[in-house]
Amino acid sequence: MSSTIQVILREDLPNLGKSGELVKVRPGYARNFLLPRALAVPATANNVARIEHEKREAAVRAQKVKADAGDLSTRLSAVTVTIARKVGDEDKLFGSVTVKDIEAALKEKGFTVDRKKLELTETVRTLGTFEVKAKLFADVVSTFKLEVVKA
Repeated sequence: MSSTIQVILREDLPNLGKSGELVKVRPGYARNFLLPRALAVPATANNVARIEHEKREAAVRAQKVKADAGDLSTRLSAVTVTIARKVGDEDKLFGSVTVKDIEAALKEKGFTVDRKKLELTETVRTLGTFEVKAKLFADVVSTFKLEVVKA
């Protein structure tokens, strides 16, 4: 009996590898843990070819998403979002402007950006102009202006 067998991982596993990788493991580990839980499949020629095909398709999809994010980034960097709020003395806001408010204002301008991708460098509690970063993809970041004015 061989001391190791090759399997293809279907999910990321710490200390073993990432999804789609071909790894060598002990036969008992594969037979008793990885295969019954559908965390891996045996490394047959057919399975290896299928995984390679899925990797190529995923790379094409990721490239398309990155291109779309780059296009959105260029359009978004030219935008200035204006939010009107009630203010008290010394031009301080009642409350603050949150990423949820910015998401709604962007939606009114025709941009769909998830609020989890928006980053404020500081808490917005006064009137003025602020910079907001939108992390649209792994390495595509756009910066746009947020203007808070009196209501």
